[in-house]
Amino acid sequence: MLTVLQKLRNAVIMGDTTAVAQLTQQVLDEGLAASTVFEQGLIPAMDTVGQQMKANEIYIPEVLRAAQAMRAGLVILEPRLTAMDGRWQARGRVVIGTVSGDLHDIGKNMVIMMLKGAGFETIDLGINVPRERFVASILEEKPDILGLSALLTTTMMEMENVIEALEKVGCRDSVKVLVGGAPLSQAFADQIDADGYGPDASTGVDIARSWMAEKAPVVSEPGSGENE
Repeated sequence: MLTVLQKLRNAVIMGDTTAVAQLTQQVLDEGLAASTVFEQGLIPAMDTVGQQMKANEIYIPEVLRAAQAMRAGLVILEPRLTAMDGRWQARGRVVIGTVSGDLHDIGKNMVIMMLKGAGFETIDLGINVPRERFVASILEEKPDILGLSALLTTTMMEMENVIEALEKVGCRDSVKVLVGGAPLSQAFADQIDADGYGPDASTGVDIARSWMAEKAPVVSEPGSGENE
């Protein structure tokens, strides 16, 4: 018989938003720690979705449905997670946006949802973001990672301008820069001195995780066993 957490994971993978919300509330009502629901329910489900996408077993519409379903559970969990007085912490902080001149955000939004599903705190600057705003956000938010997105060949070079702007104010070394978008390549990322290139959302999240691997592990609430 499937446990409630297993049912929750399956509901996320299937993109069943209603079931995810109901099962998340159910396990919380039964006394399971919010951090456990997140770590053993939502995160493994999105890991599976990422693996399926890499294997071409599912495609962007299915990934988006799964991410939206995951978000339904995360909305319920977030108040409890943030009220844990430091006993739970995000895996890392990411500032992300689509560069100036580019109005596309579907890929960026998918990355954001998958980052959240992987336990990252994300600050979304939106689309058509000027380099000055990226710089200001790095100085203010002090993220671990800056994500830059572009879908047009005419805007991808703006990524280099953002990196140069970070260098000018002396904060380039304080943040890892991850770039992504349809016209990009690893060669382009190397050319503009980005730290990483994500050809797809799942790979981008994997790169972010690898960068944060030496960070302190998430500390769960007491009583975090699997709920039958």
